[in-house]
Amino acid sequence: MSSALATTPLYTASEVETRTGVPATTLRQWERRYGFPSPSRTAGGYRMYSPLDLSCIAFIQARQDEGVPVSRAVELAREHFAAPPPETSPLVDDLVAALLRPDHAEASRLLSQAHAVNSTEQVMIELMQPALSRIGILWERGEITVAHEHQASAFLKVRLSQLLEAAGLNDLGPAVVAACGPGEHHEIGLMMLAVVLRRRGVRVHYLGGNTPLADIAVYARMVGARAVLMTVNTQESLAALREQLPDFVGLTVPVFYGGQMINMHADTARDLGGRTLGRSATEAADLLVQWLQDAGTGTQDSTLMPGGMDA
Repeated sequence: MSSALATTPLYTASEVETRTGVPATTLRQWERRYGFPSPSRTAGGYRMYSPLDLSCIAFIQARQDEGVPVSRAVELAREHFAAPPPETSPLVDDLVAALLRPDHAEASRLLSQAHAVNSTEQVMIELMQPALSRIGILWERGEITVAHEHQASAFLKVRLSQLLEAAGLNDLGPAVVAACGPGEHHEIGLMMLAVVLRRRGVRVHYLGGNTPLADIAVYARMVGARAVLMTVNTQESLAALREQLPDFVGLTVPVFYGGQMINMHADTARDLGGRTLGRSATEAADLLVQWLQDAGTGTQDSTLMPGGMDA
């Protein structure tokens, strides 16, 4: 989840109570006694909580279940969710500046420079992803327009499409289908995963954003997919997915879910009848490659690479 999305106030106290089971009165007591959580306030004075607040509350609940006093649980939560130091890589700074001017020739040069000395995985996760997160934060602060954010995302999507094409399709590898479900348009995280998996020998069929579940199921059967990979990043797309979930009836392969909504709520993937992906492209790729090997797909171990191709 990007820093911008994690700290955006989205939920009322009653919605937090419904999602976590912690009464609103208890949240107010924690706020008074421990300074946590620290919700935003609307113009009318109503408390609004962020996805990060929900994650912290769930962490505290888990520690309480282990017998940890709430005061200590709050301290542990603060340590666990402490914001990492801001990205200081000059290359990230330069890429953000080039994308926002916009100077796509310079952005291309910077990416080519990074590819010359780093693996594809490193370029995606250590350069492209932080740059996009930084741009999201600037948009949230009102320092850039949504048009700036959209054009930067569009540029990076084109570059990821090129990386996906360059990775090719391994005819001997197990097939999986990767798609964003109905109403989901945030593709970049799933595209990065598709690139990493292709580079590890998995035959990834990438379908893109806003794909009806019925069509995903038909396509998965047609290509003999061993699994379906999906990301869910917004409340709206999660609601649309739940509505169409009956269209997955008859799908005989597992569905792996990732994205913001899944990372926020650990039980969501299970509630959808699926499994959870990792929080990063490489973590998810490790999980899926190991699962494919353990599942006995008939593919030789040498076809699937447990680590990055440049390792």
